[in-house]
Amino acid sequence: MTAAVRRRLIAFVVLSAVGLTYASANYLGLVDRILGRGYTVTAELAGSGGLYEGSLVTYRGVQIGKVEAMSPEGPGITVTLKIEDDVKVPQGSPVFVHNGSAVGEQYLDFEPLSDDGPYLEEGGTIEGDRDSLPVDEADLLVDMDRFVGSVDKGNLRTVVSELGQMFYGTGQPLQDIIDGGNQFVDEAVANQDQTIRLMQQGRTVLRTQQANAGNIRAFSEGLAQVSGALKNNDRNIRAILEGGPGTMSQVKALLEGLEPTLPVFLSNLVTVNQVTTMRLDNLEQLLATYPALIAGGFTGTTMDGYGHVNLQFADSPPPCTKGYLPPSEWRPADDLTDGKPYLQAHCAAGAPYTMRGSNYSPPPKGGSARVAPYDPATGTVVDGRRTIVLDRGAASVYGKDAWKWMLIGPTLER
Repeated sequence: MTAAVRRRLIAFVVLSAVGLTYASANYLGLVDRILGRGYTVTAELAGSGGLYEGSLVTYRGVQIGKVEAMSPEGPGITVTLKIEDDVKVPQGSPVFVHNGSAVGEQYLDFEPLSDDGPYLEEGGTIEGDRDSLPVDEADLLVDMDRFVGSVDKGNLRTVVSELGQMFYGTGQPLQDIIDGGNQFVDEAVANQDQTIRLMQQGRTVLRTQQANAGNIRAFSEGLAQVSGALKNNDRNIRAILEGGPGTMSQVKALLEGLEPTLPVFLSNLVTVNQVTTMRLDNLEQLLATYPALIAGGFTGTTMDGYGHVNLQFADSPPPCTKGYLPPSEWRPADDLTDGKPYLQAHCAAGAPYTMRGSNYSPPPKGGSARVAPYDPATGTVVDGRRTIVLDRGAASVYGKDAWKWMLIGPTLER
């Protein structure tokens, strides 16, 4: 062996010894003690929870120190923690003992609600509670044994059998669901910003649903009633669905056969409907007045076996003739030929003549004119701001039906 090789071997052994010594001293915490690195805090726990000297100390899962010492104090234990210098732990942070794996490896984890101060300093103390410790394995096994013992074995056998039947032959669909779930998670991770934004906006949707909980509940109840009605009428609905296509084909053939007459007819109906809608007041007045007029205008008797018609004519108030053809242009009674109608006929005279015509009828929607109200007790009619006496004797002849004079009067000749 040459001198150069000997020197290299000696250097290798020395460096290895120094490295092993430093690693061991650092693992045992001797380096931190010698160099004065880190700061010490104390955690008061109700039990060890499986911790031991040298257990890791983490901050939300990130290692920040180790358990330096443990000692029993009263009903609990005091755990001395060595924390790295550059780590700031908020005071009052909740602490929990967790298991690193199924075989143990407990560690102490700080889980603060926020990163805001004040922070723990040298000699600081933080307190845990019963929730800080994991469930004891013995208690877990005892509770599980009690749970299993409380289940009826016959019912459990039935449940297992039904579950077997439920999942029998569903391996591939379940695999598709799992694969689809994995793909969904991967897409959510790939679109993290959009996913977070969706969750934030989902809060608004949930608040809206909470504010409308009563309406949603009422909607659900109504939907249940509709579903119940559909269920009760299942046979009728099936008959409609089965016969519906044939019926629709017949209706389609009928409509096609009526072209182009039906579209024109429907168009004319729309026009008539528009005119009728604008004059609903006039139509209602006609429907209310005409039946009563017919019922009161004729009186029949069976005393002698014949029907009698009684009409009483009067000239007070006189009928309106202004605006109509003069008597000199009237057709003789024996002229039975078709004549040309006089379309400009209207009542151009005011009170006290019998007021009739379109100018006294209710106008289309939005107008202000209407039929002048008539008082059968006094025989007066209100025309705007004027009150006119038509016939004080009408009440004695017609009684409560004296208002009919407004309709019968225009039929009289002068």
